[in-house]
Amino acid sequence: MENLMTAPITLDTRLLRLRPTTVDDGAFIRRLMNTPKFKKHIGDRKIRSVDDAKAYIKRSMLPQLERYGYSNFTVIRKADNTKLGTCGLYVREGVEGVDLGFAFLPLYEHKGYAFESAERLKNAAFEEFGITELNAYSAKNNRSSHVLLEKLGFTAIGTIRLPDDDKELSHYRISRPD
Repeated sequence: MENLMTAPITLDTRLLRLRPTTVDDGAFIRRLMNTPKFKKHIGDRKIRSVDDAKAYIKRSMLPQLERYGYSNFTVIRKADNTKLGTCGLYVREGVEGVDLGFAFLPLYEHKGYAFESAERLKNAAFEEFGITELNAYSAKNNRSSHVLLEKLGFTAIGTIRLPDDDKELSHYRISRPD
């Protein structure tokens, strides 16, 4: 898990650019984290203002990015520079390993963007960051996330409760191909 990169990287796909989230994304992160689906399936992070979002980015995203070279990536459509959602690799306190997660604004769901960005980040995890195994967690009733994780090659392995969260989540895992 220890990677200690000197500079974070930007990842490209055919349609998308994934770049590390910065405080300049504060307004976007506030908007994303306050969508009903984000609050329902991921949780209410109590981000009510752009300043709250910037503080959250500084506290929760940037330290991991500085330590490992990966964290939360803002997903941007290349054609018009529109911010669509986020996709990230997360090291959580109290949980072993690295997990892949994603969230998109409702307007950009079910258009293939989550798959394209998550597949690119999964491949980067294995090929560029040296991670050998990835976890993913999803609300038990979030069928679209389950379908996406299975399409990415993850296998359901049971359920889990993350530290400081009373919700039981579906737990998925994938290992780096040999």
